[in-house]
Amino acid sequence: MRKTNREKEKIAAALIIEKFKQFQEGINIHFSNTKLLIQAFTHSSYVNEHRKKTHQDNERLEFLGDAVLELTVSQYLYKHYPTISEGKLTKLRAAIVCEPSLVTFANELNFGEYILLGKGEEMTGGRTRPALLADVFEAFIGALYLDQGLETVIHFLERIVFPKVNEGAFSHVMDFKSQLQEFVQKDSSGVLEYTVLDERGPAHNREFVSRVSLNNMELGIGVGRSKKEAEQHAAQIALSTLNKNLQS
Repeated sequence: MRKTNREKEKIAAALIIEKFKQFQEGINIHFSNTKLLIQAFTHSSYVNEHRKKTHQDNERLEFLGDAVLELTVSQYLYKHYPTISEGKLTKLRAAIVCEPSLVTFANELNFGEYILLGKGEEMTGGRTRPALLADVFEAFIGALYLDQGLETVIHFLERIVFPKVNEGAFSHVMDFKSQLQEFVQKDSSGVLEYTVLDERGPAHNREFVSRVSLNNMELGIGVGRSKKEAEQHAAQIALSTLNKNLQS
């Protein structure tokens, strides 16, 4: 017996709800308002093809999420990098919230699988389109903020985004060696020394381990694809440790 359109719609709606139930289990966050979560993943092309239903696209949530991300990332950088100038903080924040970075975060959480798209957008590869994925990540942040507040957003970013900052994923926009030099010169005398502790891996995929020391006292150890990158990472680790000691 053929199913009516109404029955098909009910089945489709139930599948969407179940899909987002699994999504919430996967990220270990449970929304009070599931409709808000689904809206964050609803592209305008889907709304245009389902005009008879009361769907809302994610554009307004994206607008809000963009502002929430700016605030939370700014707060994190302000607290964790007290020696960095305003100009350098701005560059670092821009690198964290730019489209390629947001796409990386979205892909790690498989956001693309959950986006509700119109058929045309689906056929032209919308599910993997960078701009679309970045928008969905921002919309999700906006929805999470509305549903559970700023603290939950911060806890989410502490799992997904901030560890990458600490690991040096954005060190290409920062000169941590210069910052460490400035930091040390304020309170100490002596010379910073960088030492390569190890080189490993094949020639095409080399990895370096570097240590930074001050007066023979180890400050940090970093890993990178080049000596320069490993030294920058070591300096970043050293700065993080020294800043924590200042705050404690």
